[in-house]
Amino acid sequence: MSQRTHEHVDERTARKVAEEARESEWRLPSFGKQLFLGDLRLDLIHPHPRPSPEQRAKGEGFLAKLAAFCAAEVDPARIEREARIPDEVVRGLRDLGALGMKIPEKYGGLGLSQLYYGRALMVAGSVSPALGALLSAHQSIGVPQPVKMFGTPEQKDAWLPRCAREVSAFLLTEPDVGSDPARLRATAVPDGDDYVLNGVKLWTTNGVVADLVVVMARVPKSDGHRGGISAFIVDMATPGITVENRNAFMGLRGIENGVTRFHDVRVPKANLIGAEGAGLKIALTTLNTGRLSLPAICAAGGKWAAGVARQWSRERVQWGRPVGEHEAVATKIAFIAATAYAMEAMLDLSGQLADDERNDIRIEAALAKLWSSEMACRVADELVQLRGGRGYETAESLAARGERGVPAEQLLRDLRINRIFEGSSEIMHLLIAREAVDAHLSVAGDIIDPDASTGRKARAAAKAGGFYARWLPTLVTGAGHRPNAYAEFGPLARHLRYVERASRKLARSTFYAAGRWQGGLEYRQGFLGRMVDIGAELFAMSAVCVRATADASDQGPLGSMGANGTGPATAPGRSALLLADAFCRQARVRVEELFDGLWRNTDAMDVKLARAVLAGDFAWVEEGVLDPSIPGPWIAPSEPGPSEREDVHRTIG
Repeated sequence: MSQRTHEHVDERTARKVAEEARESEWRLPSFGKQLFLGDLRLDLIHPHPRPSPEQRAKGEGFLAKLAAFCAAEVDPARIEREARIPDEVVRGLRDLGALGMKIPEKYGGLGLSQLYYGRALMVAGSVSPALGALLSAHQSIGVPQPVKMFGTPEQKDAWLPRCAREVSAFLLTEPDVGSDPARLRATAVPDGDDYVLNGVKLWTTNGVVADLVVVMARVPKSDGHRGGISAFIVDMATPGITVENRNAFMGLRGIENGVTRFHDVRVPKANLIGAEGAGLKIALTTLNTGRLSLPAICAAGGKWAAGVARQWSRERVQWGRPVGEHEAVATKIAFIAATAYAMEAMLDLSGQLADDERNDIRIEAALAKLWSSEMACRVADELVQLRGGRGYETAESLAARGERGVPAEQLLRDLRINRIFEGSSEIMHLLIAREAVDAHLSVAGDIIDPDASTGRKARAAAKAGGFYARWLPTLVTGAGHRPNAYAEFGPLARHLRYVERASRKLARSTFYAAGRWQGGLEYRQGFLGRMVDIGAELFAMSAVCVRATADASDQGPLGSMGANGTGPATAPGRSALLLADAFCRQARVRVEELFDGLWRNTDAMDVKLARAVLAGDFAWVEEGVLDPSIPGPWIAPSEPGPSEREDVHRTIG
């Protein structure tokens, strides 16, 4: 299929493809969904869920081994310097079982819970975020997860034991296709007992060293074939596969990310995961839980930053006092410490909810990914500012002149990708907003559908009237207005009352926006983004209050062992309540600013101005400077065909 054909996929078709792949049913309750509907379902997350004794023993035992290995065998400065994770480190992780953390024991894996998988990524990611990326790209979205969720018994028997010892990758993105799957160009044409795969995939994390990959490709519709985007397991040793380039980035220099070309690659029919046309649904469902790997890396960065901020701000003296005692610096320390606690609380709660399998966590996982990736970047930026010139200086340069080699600038570079990985913040806003306003769209679908007949619109209006007649009265008042509500949370009760009131206010705002803009609401991306950000802050506040209440008791949510598995935990006690109170106060300021921005903003003007900029009306602003870019097309050509470049793929034996 030609590039020109895909360039002209209209917006309606693109939206239809994405909507058909969306998991539209809500078979299990969702704390996140109800939060957007003005219903604070604390019973879904409180008391804080805890792992079983068996899960805890297994998880803490592995964390202790992983921490010891990383401390003794991993040189993060070498990874940064050589822009590569040494093969012996990957082999050591494999022998430790780290490649099979989420794979059931009967297939040769460790069978860790999502909670402890996230904690393991925190340990690895704190040493080197590139290690966290290697492990998460393999297990969160690579071959193991979709096979475990959607594979046949035969596929599980064939592939999961290999995944426990081999590296895998997930291949969806193409040079001209990101979050718009309707334009996917890679094809898998049926031919006898095989599919013939052709296409080019971009940004294939782990692809340079992967043994196995999951590839999303379009099967043409034909007799006996329903066609559509489909998921295939591909062995990288198959003829016709070329890794044409190992990409380099501003951060995560150790990741093995490349451009992979498939030319007439024969893939057995037995390697098709699920049915033809189910590939995008498989990918999105896999990502629902897979997204929790990124909050783990963000939480690791936040916790490390908190330690550096505390130690440095006591050591550095300015104007006769430690810098941490000056208010301008103290506010940064408070923000870093409180946000680090919140990121960990959100990660652990989401992971435990995933393990319990009693809740639908698609919104919670997406909110955790969005909020943590944004806040972690702010934490890293504040740490660099707090460290001053030393924050901008590299760790090796600091060490060379006799100071502690603190990689603050590297943290900023490494964490920046998380706002883009596995759905950019902009895409996450739209994805979450679509789920959050699902109740409105489901009752008002034909009202706002321009193709609906007058009769369908009338029936839809009657249905909507009944829904809103029942729902709107619930948004008038609630527990948030009762002074003694949530008393079991002690000093944090006031914040949960605020969450409850803000949840209802958010729902009322969404209802008003739906009535005001109707079908045009989906184009009000500024409004939707702020709406989602409010929900994310409210979820974070809820997670923090529940976590701090558990931490203040005799045992925290994880029990008596330390989070790194190295020994007894330092009991937070009531200090957790103080930290949670500080975080909630900070979050409430952000929420109020977001509520104000729902209706007071420059969105309409910005859109108008942007169109004029795109039309070239302000090209004169760009004059007077030189462009240092290396010449070339904005988007590399990706026509199917044989490779003309050297294969840089390698295997780690």
